[in-house]
Amino acid sequence: MEKREELYRGKAKSVYTTDDADRLILLFRNDTSAFDGKRIEQLDRKGMVNNKFNAFIMQKLEEAGIPTQFDKLLGDNECLVKKLEMIPVECVVRNYAAGSLVKRLGIEEGTKLNPYTFELFLKDDAKGDPFINESHVVAFGWGTAEQLVRMKELSLKVNEVLSKLFDDAGLLLVDFKLEFGVFHGQIVLGDEFSPDGCRLWDKETRKKMDKDRFRQGLGDVIEAYEEVAKRLGVPL
Repeated sequence: MEKREELYRGKAKSVYTTDDADRLILLFRNDTSAFDGKRIEQLDRKGMVNNKFNAFIMQKLEEAGIPTQFDKLLGDNECLVKKLEMIPVECVVRNYAAGSLVKRLGIEEGTKLNPYTFELFLKDDAKGDPFINESHVVAFGWGTAEQLVRMKELSLKVNEVLSKLFDDAGLLLVDFKLEFGVFHGQIVLGDEFSPDGCRLWDKETRKKMDKDRFRQGLGDVIEAYEEVAKRLGVPL
């Protein structure tokens, strides 16, 4: 597979074209950002950890029947993925109250949500990734009603699979965001799943093991990521 030009440069990943029109290469960089890119730092080993963590999770989801963008690892910081037509909507599943939910509604952090909640956000950093609903998605042409049904179905399946996976590793899956795209007419899970895009707490101590360590200045960010990977059995 020949790596060609950089197609897109995000806050923490770069996307490259290949000699296959249906495949892209994702490069996981050491860049770590918060607050819609207003704060960016370099954290050693982060790209490697997230790349291998994402590969492990995506393979577990594929085994559970969830179609993903991931194809295979290419190296410490790169993987081969399917080229998706991305839907500019983030699907967020919350099992416990944290982050923006706490700020918006004044709910105490750590409150167990029964049942879980499912939310939609427009993927637009310039607008602060605003909270939206299903009618917005359809009315503004970001996706169809049928696509939304499938995206929600897959999001809840991901929650079911990963909640058990993390629970077995002594961790709470507090919340997470997912992105989807279309590949040959099929809705497919895209982007990545790593501690950058979810919240993970130690089940006993409630110690934060995710990107909130960076956002909140708690330190030992990559050490926490590596601890999560170790508990899951991710080969780093």
